[in-house]
Amino acid sequence: MAIFAHIPFLPFLDVPAPLPDEDTLRQLATIVPVLVAASISEKITPLLPSHVETYIFDDLADGQAEEQLVGLLDRGAGKVFTHRQAQLISMGVPVSRIVPRLAASDPLPSTPCMLEAFPPIEHTQKTRDHPVFLLGPPQPDTVNLSEIVAMHNQVPLIRAADLIKLGPHALVGLFLDGLKTDRADGLFATSVVSLAPSSTLLGQVYSSRESIEVMVRTGQATYFSRSRNELWVKGATSGATQQCVRIRTDCDGDALEVTVVQSPGTGFCHTAEISCFGPLGGLSQLQSTLLQRRQNAPQGSYTHRLFNDEKLLKAKIMEEADELCHAESAQDVADEMADLVYFALARCVAKGVSLRDIEATLDRRALKVSRRKGDAKPHWAAKIAGAPSPPPPQAPPAGQPGELCCQVIDLADVPEADRAALLKRPMTDGRTMTGLVRPIVEMVKTRGDAGLLDAVSKYDRCGFACASELTLRAPFADRSGELSAETKQAIDVAYENIFMFHAKQLEKEKEPMVVETMPGVLCSRFARPIDRVGLYVPGGTAILPSTALMLAVPAQVAGCPWISLATPARADGTISAEIVYIATKCGVSEIVKAGGAHGIAAMAYGTPTVAKVDKIFGPGNQFVTAAKMMVAGDLQAATAIDMPAGPSEVLVIADSSCVPSFVAADLLSQAEHGPDSQVVLLAVGLPAPLLAEIEQQIVLQAQTLSRLEIIRQSIRKSFILKVPTLPKALDISNQYAPEHLILHVTNPADVVPLVRNAGSVFVGPFSPESCGDYASGTNQSVFSLPTPSFPFPHIKLIELRVCSSLPTVGFAKQYSGVSTLSFMKHITAQTLSEQGLRNIGPTVVTLATVEGLDGHANAVNVRLRVSPSGPTDAA
Repeated sequence: MAIFAHIPFLPFLDVPAPLPDEDTLRQLATIVPVLVAASISEKITPLLPSHVETYIFDDLADGQAEEQLVGLLDRGAGKVFTHRQAQLISMGVPVSRIVPRLAASDPLPSTPCMLEAFPPIEHTQKTRDHPVFLLGPPQPDTVNLSEIVAMHNQVPLIRAADLIKLGPHALVGLFLDGLKTDRADGLFATSVVSLAPSSTLLGQVYSSRESIEVMVRTGQATYFSRSRNELWVKGATSGATQQCVRIRTDCDGDALEVTVVQSPGTGFCHTAEISCFGPLGGLSQLQSTLLQRRQNAPQGSYTHRLFNDEKLLKAKIMEEADELCHAESAQDVADEMADLVYFALARCVAKGVSLRDIEATLDRRALKVSRRKGDAKPHWAAKIAGAPSPPPPQAPPAGQPGELCCQVIDLADVPEADRAALLKRPMTDGRTMTGLVRPIVEMVKTRGDAGLLDAVSKYDRCGFACASELTLRAPFADRSGELSAETKQAIDVAYENIFMFHAKQLEKEKEPMVVETMPGVLCSRFARPIDRVGLYVPGGTAILPSTALMLAVPAQVAGCPWISLATPARADGTISAEIVYIATKCGVSEIVKAGGAHGIAAMAYGTPTVAKVDKIFGPGNQFVTAAKMMVAGDLQAATAIDMPAGPSEVLVIADSSCVPSFVAADLLSQAEHGPDSQVVLLAVGLPAPLLAEIEQQIVLQAQTLSRLEIIRQSIRKSFILKVPTLPKALDISNQYAPEHLILHVTNPADVVPLVRNAGSVFVGPFSPESCGDYASGTNQSVFSLPTPSFPFPHIKLIELRVCSSLPTVGFAKQYSGVSTLSFMKHITAQTLSEQGLRNIGPTVVTLATVEGLDGHANAVNVRLRVSPSGPTDAA
C-alpha cells in the first residue's frame, strides 16, 4: 500500500492507556500515520488497525536502543523519530527512514525533522518542502491546531490524551483544514485507486469537505456528484461499493488520492468495467484468468492438470526458472520470465495467494533495514558450481500403481501434540475460499440475471442467450423415454423406499403436541413446512440422481409449497433426463440451470427469473460450502442452510477379521466422488501381510474403475493409520467425525453404541457405503449382518443414508443428516384461561420485575385486576 507523504497532523500514542477508541483509531489510520512510543510499541501496535502506517518515537534508554529501533523498522515501522541518527545511519538505516529530533532553537535542516517544542512564529511562517513535526505542550484547542495545520508542512503531534479530548470529528476537521482548493465550487479533484495491483487508477471523481468527512467516518467510499449536486455514496444503488482504506493528499494539498477495495465482482465504471479507462491487463488480468480456470478447467485439460498435479506444476516452475537463468537476449529473458510468472502465479492461485498478498509481502520486506549475506542454499550453490547434487526421490511414472498407494502412518510414531493436525481435512483455508467465492456471490446478488448469466458462462461452461433459458418451470417435459427401463425402475424403487421412510417420520408430527403445564395453561407445538426450499444437486464430475432423490423426497413429504432445484446444465444447456424425471416425480417447482457458488447465490437472493428460497439444502465442493455459509450469514439474504456440507469422505475401521477386497472396495467407492474427497483406514492391529493385501487390492481394483484419474487425486489426500486397539480407533474416529463410518470388525453391532460422532454408520462386511448412497431410505445407521442374529428387528436389513445429505468435514459433531423435519419448522402456541393466568401470573410478574421489564409485568397485572364481573378500580 502507498505510504503517506504529506501529513496535516500526527497522532502520538505516548502512553499505553487510555487510548482513543477503536473507531477513532480506524478513522485516523485512514488519513494519517500514527506515531507510537518505542517503549510501549509491542503493547500498542497489535491494537491498531491492520491498514495503519506506524512511526516510532525513540524514548528508549541508552544501551541496546539502536538494535531495538532497527528491529522495529524491520517489523514494518515507516520512520523513527530519534536523536540517534548518526548511530542508525552507521548501522545501514536509510536517511529517509530517520526523522531527527531537534531543540526549538536549532536551525532547521532542509530535510524532515522534529522540534521538541513549538518554534518561534518566524520559523512556522516559512514555506517548506519537507515537514517539521512539532512536539509542544498539550494542545486540545482546535483553533491553535488549525492555524498550525493551515501552515504548509507544519505538522503538530497530538498526544493520546488530547486525541481523546478532541474526538474523531475534530480530528477529521483538522485534516480538512490542511486542504485547499482554487475551485469556485470548493471541490477537490480525487483519484480513486485500487489496492492491487498497486495504484491501479480506477477513475477520477470530485470530493467535498462533507463527502470526505462521511467517507472517513463510515469507511465507505463517498464522493460528490456534480451532476446531481449531492453526496454520492459509491455503489449505493449499483452494489459496486468500495471500502476506503487510505486518503492521501498531493504535495500542494489541493488534490486527493483515495485507496479503495472494490466490491468483488464489480467494476468502478458505470459500464461495469473495473476502471473508467478500460479493462486491466498484465498481472491483474492473468490472475483473473487463472482464478476462472481453477474453477472451471475441463477434466484432463492442461490447466486442470496444473492445478491438480502439484508435481507437474513444481516441475514447470523449476523448468522455466532454469530457462530464465540460461536466457541471454533481452527478448528471451522477457519470454522466459513471462512463462515463469505464469506458472508461479498458478501455484499462488492454487494455494489461495493473491497479487495483493504478494504486494503486501513486498511492501513489508521493503521496510526492512537489516541486511543479510544472501548466499544460495547449499543444494543450489553446489549445483551451480558443478558439484553433484543428491538425486531427488524417484516418483512413480504417471499412471503406474505407485500413485494409488495411500500414505501409511503408525500412530505410535506421531507425537500426541501432532495427532489433531493429522485428522484435519486437506481443505483450502476458509478465509481463502471466502475471498474466492465472494466475487461470484456478489456478481449474482448485485446484478441479478445478468450476473447469473455471466457466472454460468464462466464457471459452468454453458452459455445461454437470455435469462429465461436459465430455468425450467413445472410441468416439465416428459423425458422418461430417454431413460433405460433399468434406470427408471431403479429410480422408482429408490423413490418408494425413501418416501416410505420419510413419511413414517412425519407421523408423530401430524397432531400438535399439547401439554397443560399448570391448570388453565395449555402449551402446544405444531409443525409446518418451510414455504420455499432450494435443493442443490452437484453435477461437476458425475450425474447424481441419488442426491436429487434424497433431497427432493423429504421436501415433498414435508409438504413444502415451492421446491427449487439448482444443478449445472450440460454443455448443450440441457439437464440430464434422470434429474428431470426425479423432479417431476417429487413435485419440484423449478429447475435452475446453475451450479457452484452462483447457483447457491441465485436461490438465496433470487433474481427476476429465479425464485428466492427460505432454506438451501445439498452438498458440494468447497466453493459451494463457502457460498452456503456466506449467504447464511447475510441478513439481506434471510436464507438458512441445512449444514456446511463439504467434500465426501469415509473412515473405515478394520481389524484382522476383515476381508481385504471389501475394505479396498469401500475406500475406492468414496475416493471416486471427487479430487477433494478423503478416505481414511484405521488398521487395528493388522498383520503386515493383511495390510499389504488391502493395499494391493486398492491398486488392482482401482485400475478397473472409470474414474481412475479422480481416484489418483483423492488418494494423495488419504492415509492408512495403524492403531493398536479398537477403543483407540473409535476414539480417533469420534475426533475425526466422518461423514461415513464403516465397521469391518469382529461383532460390529457391539461397537455401534461407542460411536458418538458420525454422519452414517455401515455395520459389518455386507453393508457397503454404496447402498447408503442410493436406495433404501433411512436416515439412520446402516446395518447388514451376515448372520440371523440381527439385533434390530425393526430396521430393514439394508438401509440408506445418502452421502449428499450427511455432515462432512467434522460437522458430524454438531449436525445430523437431512430428514423430513429438516424441511419443516416448529411453532409453539399458548392458551391461558382466566384461572390459568391467575395461577401463573404472579410468577411472571415477579420474574419480569427482577429483570426490570415493567411493561411485561404490566401486561399481566392489567388482566389480574379484572374480576369475573368486570374491571376493578385501576388504583
